[in-house]
Amino acid sequence: MNKKLGLTALGAALAVGLTACGGSGAGGNSNDTASSDPSDLTIGVSMPTQTSERWIADGNAVKSQLEDAKYKVDLQYANDDIPTQGQQIDQMITEGADLLVVAAIDGTALSSQLQAAADADIPVISYDRLIRDTENVDFYVSFDNYKVGVAQGTALLAGLGVTDKDGKPTGTKGPFNIELFAGSLDDNNAAFFFNGAFDTLKPFIDDGTLVVKSGQTSIEQAATLRWAQETAQKRMEDLLTGSYNDGTKVNGVLSPYDGISRGIITALQNAGYGPNLTSTPTPLPVVTGQDAEIASVKLINDGVQSSTIFKDTRTLAAQAVTASEAFLEGNEPEANDTKTYDNGVKVVPSYLLPIETVYKDDIQSVLIDSGYWTADEVAKGQAG
Repeated sequence: MNKKLGLTALGAALAVGLTACGGSGAGGNSNDTASSDPSDLTIGVSMPTQTSERWIADGNAVKSQLEDAKYKVDLQYANDDIPTQGQQIDQMITEGADLLVVAAIDGTALSSQLQAAADADIPVISYDRLIRDTENVDFYVSFDNYKVGVAQGTALLAGLGVTDKDGKPTGTKGPFNIELFAGSLDDNNAAFFFNGAFDTLKPFIDDGTLVVKSGQTSIEQAATLRWAQETAQKRMEDLLTGSYNDGTKVNGVLSPYDGISRGIITALQNAGYGPNLTSTPTPLPVVTGQDAEIASVKLINDGVQSSTIFKDTRTLAAQAVTASEAFLEGNEPEANDTKTYDNGVKVVPSYLLPIETVYKDDIQSVLIDSGYWTADEVAKGQAG
């Protein structure tokens, strides 16, 4: 997949200036890596799952760009099993990893492994999902996840015609029936996404423009364990059976992730929404998403899914490489946020990257022209 690998030039462009403080993070990094050749250093990369193309892309991009910088890389996937991820990280530490890049399945479940890393003076970079409840995390690379939620809420409003794409109210009053979905509660990002979206939607819920007919408006009610498509489909089916059996229709669904979106859409289509043999088909609701997964990009291109949030895994990988190089050279990575991401023990210095909302009209300019997907991949809905 051409768009997920290499990109050495992009990595160099993102190599933000490093402070020459010569210090180290909680991991200490007292193993004199600054004087070592990169080819003598190993970076352990722990990714949560291969069931999502997004995480496969992240793993490939991080590994490729670290190898371009001449580091050895131990990339492991835990397949959404928390004990497996813990064991893999233990093994990386035992085998002498000089730095860890970790995208946690459960951000609260790695305390013993990270204590072992700290004891061995191994810096830890939390990748996209904030690791919680430990002082032994040195740096966080991610996107502005609250803004992701704001963008998803805005995309839902724009799809319904309540606002324009910039969030400016149009005067359309509705009422529109909507339902809310959230991610997995063990992922710290899920709350940022949901809170950003709900804060954006709430004024329109309060004034009656939007109606959550099921009444399920808390993140606990909306959560989708492990972000699973099948779980989202089952909940959407239950919502349709329980709250829309009186003939009313769903007009919009807030979805935080493309896999969840596809489960929601399947449930809706099975319930008769979208093109069918009836003379007056029920239109599919506006459905948001995230990660620009190729199957959902095709659905957007076909007018089925309304939008997705594009978070370029190539730029995130490049920032992880930049932070890794800083630590291993005896420096501190430059943070652009030192206030937002409190993991329950400390505020973790962070570097946050921008995001883009993708509607059908944006697919060419944002995804194809940038080389993330090709036109053929979009047409087929499959990675080449």
